[in-house]
Amino acid sequence: MAPQDRKSSESGGKGHLFIVSAPSGAGKSTLCHAVLKRFPDMVYSISSTTRPPRGSEKDGVEYHFIDTPTFLKGIEENRWAEWAEVHGNYYGTSADMLDRELNRGRDVLLDIDVQGTFKILERYPEAVTIFIMPPTFDTLRERMEKRSADSPSVIERRLGNARFEIAQKDRYRHVIVNDDLQAAVSELNALIESYRRS
Repeated sequence: MAPQDRKSSESGGKGHLFIVSAPSGAGKSTLCHAVLKRFPDMVYSISSTTRPPRGSEKDGVEYHFIDTPTFLKGIEENRWAEWAEVHGNYYGTSADMLDRELNRGRDVLLDIDVQGTFKILERYPEAVTIFIMPPTFDTLRERMEKRSADSPSVIERRLGNARFEIAQKDRYRHVIVNDDLQAAVSELNALIESYRRS
């Protein structure tokens, strides 16, 4: 890694919080992995959940798996930067972790949905928000159908969510269209690097 790509811990400055959102099928996970490969010193925020692990999921990798009383105590103590209840399970982003890493001068990457982003901004208004757009809505539908992982009804529900999320894109600081993956990776990395150098 070139020296200019590494944030100086000696400067005493706070780290940057980068939030990446996108509708399902827009390529957000692939882009986030590319960012972490390009900037290996960046911290990736792992959410906590009360749901049990699925398949080969490991604690601290996909999620931090905790029990419901611990999660609820965190709500009472305002320890979640954002949280939501989904199908009877809780999901949340640790404010303690964000504060700790940002105060150390480390940059943090957060992959989260639109509603979570707006909650995070209430607590971290300086966060850099980036929305990943599919080139067209039809392309998004094609990507979902090619996955062959979801039923038609699930795909329609995801597309409905995507319409809502895309309608919020102008509330983000930056919008990147993922038409060509390598071009989108280059644009996202260059954008993040511009903040890290500032």
